[in-house]
Amino acid sequence: MIKSIIVSLFAIVNLLQANNVLQEAIDKARPGSLLALPAGVYHGNIIIDKPLIIDGKDQKSIIEGDGNGTVVTILSSGVTLKNLTIRHSGEEHERVDAGVALKKVDQCSVLNCKIVDCLFGIDMSQVTRSEINNNYIESKPFDLGLRGDGIRLWYSNDNHLSKNHLYRSRDFVVWYSHGNLIEENQGEFGRYSLHFMYTGKNIVKNNTYKHNSVGIFFMYSQDTVATGNLIENSLGTTGLGIGMKDASNFVLKNNTIIYCARGLFIDRSPYEPDTVNVIEDNRIIYNSEGIHFHSLSVNNRFINNIFKGNIENVINDSYNSKMTKNYFDGNYWDDYEGFDRDGNGIGDGPYNYYSYADKIWLLNPNIKFFYGSPVISILNFLAKLAPFSEPVLLLSDKHPKMHEGKV
Repeated sequence: MIKSIIVSLFAIVNLLQANNVLQEAIDKARPGSLLALPAGVYHGNIIIDKPLIIDGKDQKSIIEGDGNGTVVTILSSGVTLKNLTIRHSGEEHERVDAGVALKKVDQCSVLNCKIVDCLFGIDMSQVTRSEINNNYIESKPFDLGLRGDGIRLWYSNDNHLSKNHLYRSRDFVVWYSHGNLIEENQGEFGRYSLHFMYTGKNIVKNNTYKHNSVGIFFMYSQDTVATGNLIENSLGTTGLGIGMKDASNFVLKNNTIIYCARGLFIDRSPYEPDTVNVIEDNRIIYNSEGIHFHSLSVNNRFINNIFKGNIENVINDSYNSKMTKNYFDGNYWDDYEGFDRDGNGIGDGPYNYYSYADKIWLLNPNIKFFYGSPVISILNFLAKLAPFSEPVLLLSDKHPKMHEGKV
């Protein structure tokens, strides 16, 4: 008797699990149909292979995965998901278990969705001309390196990603992807707020990234504009605001980098011959290091930037990096000690930044721990008062501003 009841219960459970109402509705719907979902919980791990619109109700329509694989997979162009809560993906990195996966599609949209308890948030592979807007994305409660990426672009071009909020995911990655507009997004408590590799002609503007390990990092990329972004509190041993490695023909303009371990990190950039990176009208303030030059980096133009409140405005960790072949003009330096006798707002003499041989902490990160100690302060004072050796000129700004505002 008891055995037969248990068998019957298992049969009922299996029947309920097999009865995926949403998948059945998708399979029966005509291409281009609108599926308006009432509030409730729907079985996930669904596949959409035709143009459809699936509209939830104020994110109260929940598509819930079974904890294995991806919750929603889109294999057709012309699909729109909006106003949904999508949750409970699998945990396998090698399968890229995600809340939403778009594969080889064009003109799709994911709008105003809440994607939580998903290893990866939105995975885009060979996606073009699509809209990913106004979504909230949170990974699984794993250690930082074990989370998946909040948004992941792979060979995906000409997409618009805006007003998405990534919270405690890992990275927002853009790899082998070109012509994307990424604007007004937020990223908090992640690793890379925005990470580019082998990309070109992207526009990154008006994003806000706080409390991440890295703000924006451009690697092996070119022809990109980053403007109006706020990067705050990128701390830790790898913490930096905006980084460029082997990055060519970039424009960084009107960005604010504040309270970071390193403001700008420049490594062998620009990389392509006869190209120039323009760093203009940025506020690089209250960081441990304003600019950190690593390896050979020449032909960068620093114009009208503000360097204020940084422990060190410029750091060079290699004496062979030829920093003087970068162009500095019209920047504000809070440690400039010149005069402005004619009152035109421009210093009468150049701002020259030297590296002294006794600044051993520049080449030994372990010694930097003692930077604020009286001993290091005395060494720095004596180096300027009576250098023990000929200092090395790292940069010269011929027209330093006397005030932060425009002249």
